[in-house]
Amino acid sequence: MGYKVVVVGATGNVGREMLNILSERQFPIDEIAVLASRRSLGTEVSFGDKTLKTQDLATFDFTGWDISLWAVGSEATKEHAPRSAKANCIVIDNSSLYRYDPDIPLVVPEVNPEAVDGYAKKNIIANPNCSTAQMVVALKPLHDRARIKRVVVSTYQSVSGAGKGGMDELWDQTKAVYNPTSNSAPAQFTKQIAFNVIPHIDVFMDDGSTKEEWKMVAETKKIIESSIKVTATCVRVPVFVGHSEAINIEFEDFLDEDEAREILRTAPGILVVDKREDGGYVTPVECVGDYATFISRIRQDSTIENGLNLWCVSDNLRKGAALNAVQIAETLGNRVLKKG
Repeated sequence: MGYKVVVVGATGNVGREMLNILSERQFPIDEIAVLASRRSLGTEVSFGDKTLKTQDLATFDFTGWDISLWAVGSEATKEHAPRSAKANCIVIDNSSLYRYDPDIPLVVPEVNPEAVDGYAKKNIIANPNCSTAQMVVALKPLHDRARIKRVVVSTYQSVSGAGKGGMDELWDQTKAVYNPTSNSAPAQFTKQIAFNVIPHIDVFMDDGSTKEEWKMVAETKKIIESSIKVTATCVRVPVFVGHSEAINIEFEDFLDEDEAREILRTAPGILVVDKREDGGYVTPVECVGDYATFISRIRQDSTIENGLNLWCVSDNLRKGAALNAVQIAETLGNRVLKKG
């Protein structure tokens, strides 16, 4: 016996990836519905060997459905997700709308699967920000061993994090470099993204940080441990898919780099590729389409007493969004619903 599943925002990058992953992982589904806004109504999307036609989110009745996976913006989620929750169709939301609500669990299944049990307060579970998701997968097993005091992270985030418009803008600007008559003025980003990097993701806050940086701080504290200090610099780079992070960690206890490497090798959701030679590390283009969070460049930081550096790469459309949402559904099924 399987589940009745709804995918909301099925025509977008993340929604399509959710459908791919549900099929790839053979999530137990008896019936599936794909929803979109009225402007995308009737668009066909693939689910395994099936072709599905989108229905109207605004008029869809969630009664009798088990789980809804949401990949639309906060505004549409705010308007329609409560209808799903009220109908006892559990919401797994990829937007930022519910992440900081103390009554709604924020879940990365490799890190805090037990948090799923808190879904019942509002029938909603939140998916973390893409840059946070891969980082906490790397941090948690190390924290369990040596207790993390402070994290300094610099991100190198792909344009797919800004949606299809971001990917189109990188493509158009790249072509325009070789064809100067083309119109390549920035629209999705504040400056040219092709052959450039932009130290600005989301809006600026009063303290000078951006909201993307604030999200990494707040979400890491909620998912792992509130006492961990985090400072982040988030940068958009001209990569289509795949987020990278340079992470510096300060621990309460000493942790040798070799032991850290072995801890990470056996941790769920992680693949360690760490050879001290040319090409002995993973880059974004190599992680596309993969489920894993890849860790490379593990080494001691000699400037502090208990420090470690590492390089972290993951497919942001998968682990940073769609995969994590499906893993939450799997965890929910195994711990609570127990069908399939």
